[in-house]
This record gives sequence, C-alpha cells and structure tokens, in this order.
Amino acid sequence: MDVLLNEEEELVRQGAREFFEGECPPELAREMDQDDLGYPPELWKKMAENGWIGLALPEQYGGQGLPLNFMGLVFQEIGRVIAPVPLHSTLMAALAIASDGTEEQKKEILPKVSNGEMVLTWALLETGPRYLDPADIHMEATEDSEGFALTGTKMFVENFTASDKCLVACRTGIGSSGSDGISLFIVDTNSSGLSQKPLVTISRDKQSQVIFDKVKVSKAALVGELNNAWAAVELMVDKGTILLCTQLLGAARKHAEMAIEYSKNRHAFGRPIGSFQSIAHTCTDMIIWVDGGELLTFEALWRLDEGLPASVEVSQAKAFCNEHCMPLGRLANAVHGGMSFMEEYNPTLWFRRIEAMTLKLGSTGEHRARVARALLDTPGHVQLGEDLYNLAAS
Repeated sequence: MDVLLNEEEELVRQGAREFFEGECPPELAREMDQDDLGYPPELWKKMAENGWIGLALPEQYGGQGLPLNFMGLVFQEIGRVIAPVPLHSTLMAALAIASDGTEEQKKEILPKVSNGEMVLTWALLETGPRYLDPADIHMEATEDSEGFALTGTKMFVENFTASDKCLVACRTGIGSSGSDGISLFIVDTNSSGLSQKPLVTISRDKQSQVIFDKVKVSKAALVGELNNAWAAVELMVDKGTILLCTQLLGAARKHAEMAIEYSKNRHAFGRPIGSFQSIAHTCTDMIIWVDGGELLTFEALWRLDEGLPASVEVSQAKAFCNEHCMPLGRLANAVHGGMSFMEEYNPTLWFRRIEAMTLKLGSTGEHRARVARALLDTPGHVQLGEDLYNLAAS
C-alpha cells in the first residue's frame, strides 16, 4: 500500500475540499439541526451533479466505478466541514446492493442514487448500539405466497424520514440462531405498517426507532440468498465502519486545526498560549493521533479495494479512531477554554459530531474483541506484521 496520494487521488481530495468548503458553512449545520428533513435537497443535487454520490458505484449503473479509497477521501472532506448530508447511510445500503443485489435491483436503484434522486438507509440494530452480533437480530420476516411480512423494531436508523428505501436485516429462518437464517430486504419507507419515532442524539442528527407491523415486501425485494445474508451484512457494516472512520478523522483534523490556530492568536502572560509547553504538546498529540488513524483507515480501505480480507484492519482502525478522536475533541475544546461549549461557538459543532461518530458502528472494546478473536483463532505463535488470514488458513 502506498501511503501517499497519487495525482488522481489528490485531484479528488482537492476538488471535494473546494466543493464542500464552498457549500457547507457552519451555519448550514446549525440550520439543519433544526430542520425536519435534516439535509438541504439542493446541496444533495449539487453533490450528484459533481459525481460525489456515485463515485464508488459501478459505471454501468450511473456511477464512476472508482475504488472505495476515493470515497474515503470525499468522506474526509464531508467530516471536515460537518456537511449535513445523508451520504453515509445511503452509500452503506447502495454498496451492499451493488455487491449482493439482483440485476433488477441494481438497475432500479443505483442510477437514482448516483443522480441524487434517491436517498437510502439501512436497519440492523434492535437493542443497544452493539456491533455485528447476529444473536441480536430477532425481527421476523414470515413468508407467504406473495412475499414476506416483516414484524419487529429497529433502532438507530439514520435518515429514515428522508429516505426512499431501507435495507433491513431480518430472520427468515424462524427458530434459527446465530448467523443462520438471516436475510436482507429492500423496504419502501412509505410502506403500510411502518412507523417511526425520532431519537434525541448528541449530534442532533436524524435517527429513528422504526416499527414494522406486518410490512409486506415482495420476493423481488430479497437481497442476496434467503437465510444466508450474514456475510453480506458483515461486508456492508465493514464498509460503512471504515467510511465512518474517514469522516471522523476529517472532523477531528479540522477540530485540531482550529485549536492550533487559536493557540497562535490567543495571548496570555504576554505571549501566544501555543508557546507554552503543555499546549504545544497537546496540539502535537492531536495531529499525531489523526495521522495514525489515517494510516490504519486507508490500509483497511486498500484491502477492501483489493478484495482482501479486511475485518481485522477495519476493527483496528475503528478502535484506534474511537480511542483517540474522542479525547482529541476534549483537548481541542480545552485549548479554546470554556467558550468552546457555547452553542454560538463553532468548536462545539465539531465536538458533538466527533463524540457521536465514535459511538456509532462499534465501541473500542467491541472492535478490540474482534481483533482478539482473530488472534485467538490463529494457531501457533503470532508475530507483529504477520498476515492473520493466511496463518489461520495454514
């Protein structure tokens, strides 16, 4: 893996930065905090016109077919300006459909996603924000002659009120346990029997508790194999987790840069506070943490693009980002002082979103446990730098 950006990657990063910095001032995030939809449709349309939504979707369905790594660069810039857009939830579902959906599903949905006509979301969690535990999926989809009827409740569904379709994980193998008997369905969000309750979050984004009461879907709504969709769910969540890491790192770097700039201009005892050793060391640590997170994150993206196993690398990146971006936000606020917690002051916008992103898609402990399981499942003595996947297969 080359850790330096090539010319094409640098052009994408610079283009995305210019676009989002021009379109997404902090005032837009404040406005969308209070908006029922949660994002400005005109900005979403502009993103589609510039190709940012379909960047990693297949060319034959209206996308550009670029590696996921390029999408990571775009998400960094979205995080950098805390752009209030439903791109993460949309792409998690869209990438899963591109990977495991039928040809009819791809032709119907992906072009509309790429051109900004359709917003998607996904629904997996049913209790707390636990990470990738199939035993937590209890929602049932019972089969009949016309298709399936979905009954149950999903939690923390992002942008549900703004979405046209939702990718839902259910149990079709009634009585089965673990990863057996799980299926994925595409559900229209205006279907009869669906209701939602908004959830209050630290970042004030749009998350919902969604209740399914015998919601009817056709057999054509099935994504992947019946009773055997857990591998597709894992891949969807891995891609979503690593893209969330890039967004988190973009926000964290910007928050650190604001604190560093403030430390240069805020004077105490006749000199800038950044000249004091404790502040200087704090600012240095913040940048080192972001750099380390980027290295782990883009290694995982590279492995996904190469078709290599990447679950360990995804969890390494998310655990590191969780562990370092949350204290980074607190330290950046400490540099600004007490005013950093005032609603009118910009750092609080970044702080709330950094804190929220560290809580999504797995805690530090859950991801460390995932890495530990990979180590424990590997026979023999494991050395730093060895390929755990090849060792496990040998």
